[in-house]
Amino acid sequence: MTKSIAVTKKEQRHSIRENICNGAALSSPYLLMNVLAATIATYGLFANSPAVVISAMIVAVLLGPIVGISLALVDIDIKLLLKSLTSLLAGSAGVMITAFIIGTIHKEMPITNEIMVRTAPNLLDLMVALAGGAAGAYATVSPRLSIAVVGVAIAVALVPPLSAAGVLFARGEFHSGIGALLLFFTNMVAIQFASSVVLWLTGYRRVRRTSEQPLLVFVKGNAISMAILVSLAAVFTTSMHRVVTRQLYESSVRFMLQEAIRDSLGSHLVAVQFDEKVPGKNIIRAVMRGPNPPSAQQVAALEDKLTIAPGHKTGELRIRFVQTTIINRNGPLYETVQFGTAE
Repeated sequence: MTKSIAVTKKEQRHSIRENICNGAALSSPYLLMNVLAATIATYGLFANSPAVVISAMIVAVLLGPIVGISLALVDIDIKLLLKSLTSLLAGSAGVMITAFIIGTIHKEMPITNEIMVRTAPNLLDLMVALAGGAAGAYATVSPRLSIAVVGVAIAVALVPPLSAAGVLFARGEFHSGIGALLLFFTNMVAIQFASSVVLWLTGYRRVRRTSEQPLLVFVKGNAISMAILVSLAAVFTTSMHRVVTRQLYESSVRFMLQEAIRDSLGSHLVAVQFDEKVPGKNIIRAVMRGPNPPSAQQVAALEDKLTIAPGHKTGELRIRFVQTTIINRNGPLYETVQFGTAE
């Protein structure tokens, strides 16, 4: 009984290995599916529709070559590694070229938020990709789980950034396009490394006659991926800290202005914009509506309450006042009320 179970597991592992190798192969259907996925994803990005972008991934098949690379690195199989890399590069090129062509054809269509959100990768994207890669690899080696659903989730992290990059390059937005490519590269490396870890832990590694420990062999095989991930994590951590610091500063400024302007009867804060284009300065442009404008002294008093801007820049408050009159059945309200006074 035990022997038969062992034989069954061996056959199962062999079958899964074959499936991974077949999924990593370059073929016409593989390229066609990626082109179709890129077409749907690109139009979904133009439509600013997350639902369309996600549904497009049902036909994406980029996960296969990535899992193939992971298995090749665990097994130290150069032949499988080259085959998987070729498939991944060809599939990625097909997606990007398709998006570039569509972006060129539809140059009149605006760049949407769905495109721009994929141009600034951060630490959260890296964590999501690591979890997605682990889920994809585990679904691949587990007969009870469906790889299709996990493959769709992972494809969302791969095809849309490539499609966004193709569209942005077609528009000449090279800086943003490189950001989208960086997101794709980040997701790809994270998925590959997480897949390698899962495959190694679940026993998908060949036993070799060597004095080296299996863990050392794994580390050597994935050294490049690990180095890239550590570097990206360091960069993204710094970037995320900068973004969070900036958001906290902007929130505190908005809250302070809202509280100050709310104390003036009939006045309210409409919008606040932050401009860092002037060297050494952080200009806060606030739009205010009310019956009476604030004086220069009152603006100076508000400016003195500003917290230190990130980068130790000097904060300068500029208020654009739009006069409004509120009228009820008895006539205008707040006519004689000065800014900063309340009942």
